[in-house]
Parts: sequence; structure tokens; C-alpha cells
Amino acid sequence: QVQLVESGGRLVQAGGSLRLSCAASGRALGMYVMGWFRQAPGKEREFVARITWSGSTTYSSDSVKGRFTISRDNAKNTVYLQMNSLKPEDTAVYYCTAALAGLEPAYWGQGTQVAVSS
Repeated sequence: QVQLVESGGRLVQAGGSLRLSCAASGRALGMYVMGWFRQAPGKEREFVARITWSGSTTYSSDSVKGRFTISRDNAKNTVYLQMNSLKPEDTAVYYCTAALAGLEPAYWGQGTQVAVSS
């Protein structure tokens, strides 16, 4: 079992920055690819970024590439999403996930709300 707890979401003005955190706990965390998804009101859930625990391999969706950066601190079992140049369309609930390689996420956090005002 893996537990994920997100934090850091809040209201921010367009052009601003936020850093989301995801504290992970549980067994064999090194097996999982950690990621971020988001869901805006009335829209489908969308992949944002992912990172491996050991290889530091990262991948981001085109909609956030160049603006968002995913990183992790293994000593703290924490994954971060640094979000810069925020736009109103980035408004969503952001979820932290844990997945085995090549599979859909097996674990989800409760989500943290990000709101970007124009």
C-alpha cells in the first residue's frame, strides 16, 4: 500500500508560481513511477508529468512543458511539481499518483486545488 498526501495548492494570479508537494509513504516506493494529474471543472482528468524514483527520468505533457517541472527528494519521500508562468487554464484539482512502470496509476492522493485568476 502507498499513501499520498498533496499540499501547496492555493489561489494565485496569472503569471505567478506555485510548488505542489506530494508526501509518499508505504512499502517499496522505489518500484513506483510518481506522477501528477489534474482535473479542471467539467473536463476529463489530464496527465501532467511523471518521474521515476531511481532514474530521474521525467516526462511532461505538451500543455505544461517549459512551465512545469517535476522533481523528487528521495530522502524525504516527496515529489514536487514546480509550476511557473501559471495561466487561468491551469486551474484544476491536482492529484499525485503512484504507478508501476507501464501501468495506470494504482494510488491517488486526495488532490489539492489550484486556482489561477486572470
